[in-house]
Amino acid sequence: MKDSKQQASFMIWTGDSPPHVPVEELSTKLVINIIGNMSSTIHSFFPDLQVFPALGNHDYWPQDQLPVSTSEVYDAVADFWKPWLTDEAISTFRKGGFYTQLFESNVSSEPLRIISLNTNLYYSPNHVTVNITDPANQLAWLEGILEASSRKKEKVYVIGHVPVGYLPFARNTTAIREYYNERLVKIFRKYSSVIAGQFFGHTHRDSIMVLLDEEEKPVNSLFVAPAVTPVKNVWQMESNNPGVRLYQYDLLNYSLLDLWQFYLDLRDANKKNESNWKLEYILTKAYGIEDLKPESLYEMAKQLSVPHSTLFEQYYNNFIVSYNKTIVCEEGCKTCQICAIQYLDYSSYTDCINREEAWR
Repeated sequence: MKDSKQQASFMIWTGDSPPHVPVEELSTKLVINIIGNMSSTIHSFFPDLQVFPALGNHDYWPQDQLPVSTSEVYDAVADFWKPWLTDEAISTFRKGGFYTQLFESNVSSEPLRIISLNTNLYYSPNHVTVNITDPANQLAWLEGILEASSRKKEKVYVIGHVPVGYLPFARNTTAIREYYNERLVKIFRKYSSVIAGQFFGHTHRDSIMVLLDEEEKPVNSLFVAPAVTPVKNVWQMESNNPGVRLYQYDLLNYSLLDLWQFYLDLRDANKKNESNWKLEYILTKAYGIEDLKPESLYEMAKQLSVPHSTLFEQYYNNFIVSYNKTIVCEEGCKTCQICAIQYLDYSSYTDCINREEAWR
């Protein structure tokens, strides 16, 4: 990353510090210690860098069961994140694991607002929030913040752990519960002129989404960044190499211009017993687009949809962070990917799946 000669203005950290192990192998105390250790490690490596963190579904014990009010974990993590967050952000965070904060830029006169959502409250395995219309009143809070940002002419980056939309590797499956997904998509469409980018994690894979409005016009760019840890279910052929990335944004209006994706070839690292992080791709060059604005990503998505698209082969290789070039994604696999990129709500996603099936 240093070789790229790009100067980082701030860091987005989308959560999940504890290992993904059976519940009985961890405890509240262990989870708190792990998040504390990770926070202090980031702070020691980047002492002068502003960090905007978000909680992941494993940043709690038992995992996934993040609560709708103050808890021991929220309190402890709030203390760990004090070096980065304002008193107001910390106070909000203690109540529900989410916050908002302005990023003070030295170069731009325009303010950028970060909204860090606790999307784990909407995650299907979270039994605490079953049948709650608006867990921790986060949706009402989000609309209030976006409405105020719209009035103040602020631009917003939304960050979170579990993404909105449909999982690109599982048919008809949203990452969060369908009800909350529909609510969020509606809010993001309403305030799409305010939101300049959305950033998530959770899947450990590398994917993009383009939010379309009701007229199928592209209005928002969403990115799911790959993890620094590989993960693989027993039924999956593929895993992922570790990845980190650098985004380039417009200093005046915070629109996204490009991204540099770096990765570590684990097989090579294990063989040589040393880590050699390399540039995997630069998004605009890899896909032949101008920038990362919604219109450009939509054009890219259309190119990926073409039958036997070599560009899609490249996209899928990037999806698994160059894990194994011999793994191909065809037919049903490709349908899931293509529909998940372009359609984030139930109605349009289902139409896409049915259309692709009929076409095949």
